[in-house]
Amino acid sequence: MFEKIDGLPGHVLVVHAVVVFVPLLALLAVAYGLLPRWRGRLGWAVGVLAVVTPVLAWVATESGEAFEAALRERGYPPQILSQVEAHAEYGELLQWVTLALAVAALVLLALTSGRPGVSGLPGWVATVATGVVIVLAGFAVVYVYLTGESGARAVWTGVL
Repeated sequence: MFEKIDGLPGHVLVVHAVVVFVPLLALLAVAYGLLPRWRGRLGWAVGVLAVVTPVLAWVATESGEAFEAALRERGYPPQILSQVEAHAEYGELLQWVTLALAVAALVLLALTSGRPGVSGLPGWVATVATGVVIVLAGFAVVYVYLTGESGARAVWTGVL
């Protein structure tokens, strides 16, 4: 199901969305937490990204697994397959970190919504949620880099 999109490897197409959306979610969620006066402008974007980005990360992981299986079927050399496995491990971690960041961002949105049940909470709760978002955003950006770099290395090693 995830191997090809219009005849092209699906993974190669989807990862570009992940490379854009994960750092964008990280940046906007951190800005939302640190800049309260901008929350009215950023809230909708953080909410949309928090829903869409983990889905894209999941699709990238699933399409990557299909692509890896196709490479194994075609008999790619073990040294390339080991690089693909390292890339896949980073991708799995990225998927979970992205999900955690998305959940933390949604919790932060809920905590700062001003709704009656939430407005009675102490102010430090939103501060802690912002701290969690900042830490997870850092991990997400690092894992986007590591995943992308390992994937590029697997593709381009020995080509140039």
